[in-house]
Amino acid sequence: MTLLTTVFAAITATVVWYKNAPRNEMKVGTLCWMYWGASLMWLVDAVFEYAELGAEFFTPAPTDMLNDFYLGLSVVALGLIIWLVILMVKDPKGVIKAELFRKQ
Repeated sequence: MTLLTTVFAAITATVVWYKNAPRNEMKVGTLCWMYWGASLMWLVDAVFEYAELGAEFFTPAPTDMLNDFYLGLSVVALGLIIWLVILMVKDPKGVIKAELFRKQ
């Protein structure tokens, strides 16, 4: 479930990035790289787990699936938080800088 969750997040981020490809204002490409990296990590984990468990890999317990889904959602949420921090630091539209230096 972790692999599936991160792959869906990576595909969604890639579609959003591709739709806005000429202009990279929101740094969505960074989010794509994070999600594809996480997907690759979970793919390698799945390959090694399959090598260890064999056919049992395809019949996980429901609690294990739920725990893996929560872990996948946590990875997606952490990726979004990191992306937001990067976005706020880079401030591509100058919104934060304008707010900070606005005279009242």
